[in-house]
Amino acid sequence: MLHDAAENDSPEAVAEVAQHIDDVDFVDDDEEEYPGRTALWTAVFANRPDNARVLVAAGADPWRPMMNGWSPGRLSLAGPTPALFSIPPGVAGLSPAETAAVTEARRLIAALGDLSYFGLGMACVADITAGEAVRRLEAVPADDEDVAAIIEDLGSHLDDSRTVVGVTDVPGGCVVSQPWGYVPYTSGAAKRLSAGTVYYGMYDNPKGGHHGAVFRDGVIAEGDTHPGGGGVYPDDPTEEILATYLYHHHAVAYCCARMSLRLTNAKAITGPPDMWVRLPERDWWN
Repeated sequence: MLHDAAENDSPEAVAEVAQHIDDVDFVDDDEEEYPGRTALWTAVFANRPDNARVLVAAGADPWRPMMNGWSPGRLSLAGPTPALFSIPPGVAGLSPAETAAVTEARRLIAALGDLSYFGLGMACVADITAGEAVRRLEAVPADDEDVAAIIEDLGSHLDDSRTVVGVTDVPGGCVVSQPWGYVPYTSGAAKRLSAGTVYYGMYDNPKGGHHGAVFRDGVIAEGDTHPGGGGVYPDDPTEEILATYLYHHHAVAYCCARMSLRLTNAKAITGPPDMWVRLPERDWWN
């Protein structure tokens, strides 16, 4: 109850719950919701400094070790309120690499802006050009009139839209996007695009939320991920815990960051892409 209040409720509600708990700094052993963390850590991760202050006043320790090196205090250094807690002598702050990751996350999220990605399928591919992506997908230029008709009235062109995708060069690689479908996320596209490199695909299913997958050199490395979803566990790699925090609620930015794509705007996602292409008719799930 305290963890949930720290994440979602007012400071007054947190204070009320804390009054009825002997140890406000207990570590939750629930493997589903808040594994391996205190309520204070949960408040910091949720960017609730108001609730974090209440918990510290009630006895919570910001520098208690947990979550693979990310104490609540250390995590706060990567967030919007880095001065939330005083750093005790001898306690390490962020490393240069972690500081750089924080800086890049803020830049990338700002560059992409407030994205709407309902129904979007996308693939972030490291170290290949848009032209190479087109070659691997065996695509051809799409007819301009077909694309215009799809954009103007998608509902009347659903069948025709299924094989049309946008491809865009970005710093670090390229993005394949389909604002109305899942093809860039399919295993067939992933295997082709990831040959000799790495790929992060995502599809925002209107019926079931967004799902992600990582392929390396044609082989799936991570399946059924939830980019931007905030799911993190005590034994996750330290850099993954940081990335999950930095890109919480920013699914597209997370996918780009995982592939080290340094987009400067949202054109690759929202359009117009560098080129619209038509894919061959095939079962893209195989």
